[in-house]
This record gives sequence, C-alpha cells and structure tokens, in this order.
Amino acid sequence: MTQAAFPKLLRSQIAFDIARTIRDGFDKHYRLFRQTSQQAKLHFEQGAWGEAQTAARERIGFYDKRVQECVQMLEDEYEQTELTDEVWRELKLHFIGMLSDHKQPELAESFFNSVCCNILHRSYFHNEFIFVRPVVSTEYIETEEIAPTYRVYYPATDGLHYTLKRIVTNFQLNAEFADLNRDIDLVEARLKSIFGNARLEPNHQIQVLSSLFFRNKGAYIVGKGINGNREFPFVVPILHNRQGQLVLDTVLFDHEQITILFSFTRAYFLVDMEVPSAYVQFLRSLLPRKPRSEIYTILGLQKQGKTLFYRDYLQHLKHSSDQFEIAPGIRGLVMLVFALPSFPYVFKVIKDFFPPPKETSRALIKEKYLLVKHHDRVGRMADTLEYSNVAFPRHRFTDDLVDELKHFAPSLVEEDGEQLIIKHLYIERRMVPLNIWLSNAEKEHDEVQLEHGIVEYGNAIKELVAANIFPGDMLYKNFGVTRHQRVVFYDYDEIEYITDCQFRAIPQARTEEEEMASEPWYPIGKSDVFPEQFGAFLLGNPRIRHYFMKHHADLLTPEWWQARKQRIQQGIVEDVFPYPQYIRFCNQHTSAPAVTPPPFMETLENE
Repeated sequence: MTQAAFPKLLRSQIAFDIARTIRDGFDKHYRLFRQTSQQAKLHFEQGAWGEAQTAARERIGFYDKRVQECVQMLEDEYEQTELTDEVWRELKLHFIGMLSDHKQPELAESFFNSVCCNILHRSYFHNEFIFVRPVVSTEYIETEEIAPTYRVYYPATDGLHYTLKRIVTNFQLNAEFADLNRDIDLVEARLKSIFGNARLEPNHQIQVLSSLFFRNKGAYIVGKGINGNREFPFVVPILHNRQGQLVLDTVLFDHEQITILFSFTRAYFLVDMEVPSAYVQFLRSLLPRKPRSEIYTILGLQKQGKTLFYRDYLQHLKHSSDQFEIAPGIRGLVMLVFALPSFPYVFKVIKDFFPPPKETSRALIKEKYLLVKHHDRVGRMADTLEYSNVAFPRHRFTDDLVDELKHFAPSLVEEDGEQLIIKHLYIERRMVPLNIWLSNAEKEHDEVQLEHGIVEYGNAIKELVAANIFPGDMLYKNFGVTRHQRVVFYDYDEIEYITDCQFRAIPQARTEEEEMASEPWYPIGKSDVFPEQFGAFLLGNPRIRHYFMKHHADLLTPEWWQARKQRIQQGIVEDVFPYPQYIRFCNQHTSAPAVTPPPFMETLENE
C-alpha cells in the first residue's frame, strides 16, 4: 500500500466510530473478567466455595454478553446501506491503530472477529475484513512495575527456606496458615530432591508468576527454578484444612502431573492477568508441548483459545493430505463423529433425527453441552469447542462421508463450490474409547491395564458425582482414555444433575409372576435410577466384573448414590484433587495417614 493510498482509505468517520465501539466493548469485557479473577482471592480466603463456583460459571458467559451488546449497538446505530465493503475494510485498519499500546491486543482482535462475524456473511470471513492472521505482536508488552508478570527470587542470597517463605507471604493471603514454617520445610525438602546434587550456578533463581491460580477449593503457586541452563517447573497448591486454616498441600514437579493440572478436562482457572500473553509465554516454558490455544483456554480465555485452535487447524490442513473419515468406535445415536487421522481431534455433528429409544432434540443436546461448558468438569469431562459455519475443503472428504453427513444431518450441511459448509459442530480432543481400550487389554492379556481402566472408570464416575453430574448412559463407549491414561466422559446428551435424580432400590417382588415378568411390575418415574441394574449392562465380562467389584462395588448400591446426593443438597463441596493423593503432605496436616499408590499404579508409573 502506498503512502498516497493510505490516507484516502482512512476517511470514514463511521469506520472509526465502529472500531472505537468494538474496542470499548472489549475493554469493558476484560475489566469485568479481571474483577471476577480478583474476587476469586477473597472467595478463597473466606472459604466461600459456593460463591466461587457461581462466579466461575458466570464469568464464562461474560464474553458472549459483551459481543451481543456490541452487535446490538451497531445494528441500532447504523443502517445496512452505510456499512459498505470499504467501511468494513477501513474499520479493521482503524482498529489496528487503536491496539498499538494495548495490553491484550490478541484478545481484542478475537473480540473484533466475534462482533464482525455476528454481522457479516461467511463470505467475508477472510483476512481482508477480520483477523484470520494476528497483526499486533504480543512480544515484550510492558506490565506495570508494581505488578510484573513474575517475580524473581535468589535463594543463594537469602537461603531456600527464607526465599520460599517470601514467595508465599508475598501473595498476602488474608487467612491464617496452620503452620507455615512446617509446610515450608516440606516444600524445601521436596524442591531439594528436584534439584538433586547439581551445583548451584551464580545466577540460580526462582521465578514465580505474580498472581495465584484459583480453581475450585485450591490456590496454586506456579513457578520454576532456573540453575544455569536447566529449568525445574513446580506448582505448590494451597488448601484449607479441616479447621479452615491454610496449608501448603504438596509440590508438583513431575511434568505429567503439571500437565494434568492444566488439562482440557478441568474447569478454567481464575487468574488476575494484566498481560495474558506474558502468562501464556511463561506457562509454555513449563509445558512446551501444550499448544498456546489450550493454555489460553485453561486460563479462562476460551474464545482466544478457539481463535488459536482454528488457526492451528488451518495450518494443519495446508500441510497435510489425508482425508476426513468416520471416527473409530461404536457409532452413536445422537452424534455423527468424524476425524482427520493426522489431527488429534474429532468433529461432532448433531444428527437431525434420533432412532428409538432416544427421546431428545438438537436444542436439548446443545443445552447439555452448554451445561458442561459452565460446570466444574473435575478432570473427568472433555472441554468442547463449538463452531458455526465451518468451511472444509470438499476434496478432503470421501463421497461416503459426505453422503452420511447429508443423510443424518441434512439441515447442517451445504456444498458451496469447492467447500463443504457445516453450520454447527463441536470439536473435542481425540481419545481412545474405553471399550476399545479394555478390549485391547484383554486381547493382550494385560491385567495391569485392564484393572487400571476399570479403576479409572469408577473413579471418573465418582468424581463426576462429586460435581453433581450423573452421566446417564454409563456404557464404556461413552468414555475415553487420554494419553495420560485417565478415563474421561465425553457423551453428554443424557447427563443430569445428581440432585434431579431419584436413586431407588428395586422393590421386592410380591409374587412369582411379578418376579418372572419381562417388564417391571413397579412404577418407574422419569428421574428414577436403579443402581442395582448397572451390572446387567456393564459387567457381563467376568474379568471386568472382578476388578469392578474389587474397587467399585459401592456404585451398584442405591445407598451410595443417595448419600452423595444428600451431601450435595447440604451444600457440601467435595474435594476432588487434580493430582495423586499419595504425593500430598496430608500426614502432617491431618490425622489421616498419607495415601500410597496401589501396586498396579506403581507399575504404570515405573513404566
């Protein structure tokens, strides 16, 4: 673009005013987003778990509300005839100029996309009108000196114990520690075991992010030790003990444990970040294999996560040649699922019709997925990315797959020249279906893996129950196994709140005719659940039944479910730990002994 052409383009007052409206809308959104993250500290200090959960759920909806406010303002203010292609082009240029000193430019670009895509036809979804590619760099954005992204400590100067105590007290938590010196001793011993016998270099330091990471009932210190050219990531969880005092619960330093803490199966953290890109850059140094899209998402910036994911997907399409195909596993009654073998995600499309015994609708299924998005997933439900009007290259689809899409979801599929448009879909991380995992373990006579799969399956159900979620359809095909060998639920069309279910025992038959009847002789309500029946469709395999009864026989009793429901109704928020029990300092914090891993878990870890 020549210098003479540039001023000619930037002459529309309408374009400038719209750009300012969108920027102001984003600034309002991020101001409210930060306020909620700041309030998380107060909720944690007071142990106000109900308020914390409510705030975390409500924050997820902030973005869409601000986008709709902007869209409504623009539609009310301007006539369609005023918004010419030239105005839209100039609008983007004005917006770029407004981000030169912005602290969250990448988020503002995504907000711009969201507003424009609510107004423009999909034919405008390219870089001339929206930010298909980012424009403003996030490198070296300056934070306020009083609140840097991370603080640096030098143990060689003050000693490791004093340094660790400074790290904790610098967060200025307004709550009493049960015994901070004792906890610091435990953390110090654990960190020294990480550093080993390595000679400390003159520049040995510890870097710690300036804001705590809040989620559920925990606060997390996130940092890394740097010794020469070696880095040692660590996370220290802070919890309340039974007396309401604060304790340092453990130290996470194993790469897999830290990765699971930041998993796509968990609720989003609440973190006060002035410059979120700086936090993402720091976290990537701890988790170099985790894509930036997932890091933004787990920080609660899920729309930015969607933006980056889609850019990564487009890049992958350019540099791959394989074709989309139906995903492996038993085909569902509600979703048509397809995948690109070279891409570690699956694409899920809601069918237009559902065969018996399914009684549902597209609107109801979307409500269930929205429920999961806003709920605490406790590490046992996969997060989903929801997209509209996604354009796929038609030549990457076989005719059989296109025919299947058009047969089962004709209202959502449209061919437009060389593109296949899917009007609504969900994208999830690809996992191995649990039924396939268990079948493979049986074929290979791998009892360790078979037992691990069943233990994880039962634990997944129990942790979902702790979060007030009843899976509904508990068949193994509706659960997946992640690369960290954790079992995760991913079929949401039948989930319900535990508190909406009635867990009943099967009544005793009064006559022989009743006992032998093919249909239940007793009345069954829509919300009735009979746990004694679970075994009939879950435990037909004797080896699976053996391990299930060994570890999770309580799931077949109505009393277990009734007791959990009662605790939820009493307002009790259960502890669900995102790390193994056996690494906790709990023997020093409570009268309970430290938990050690079962033998088969030790085997898995050694492998």
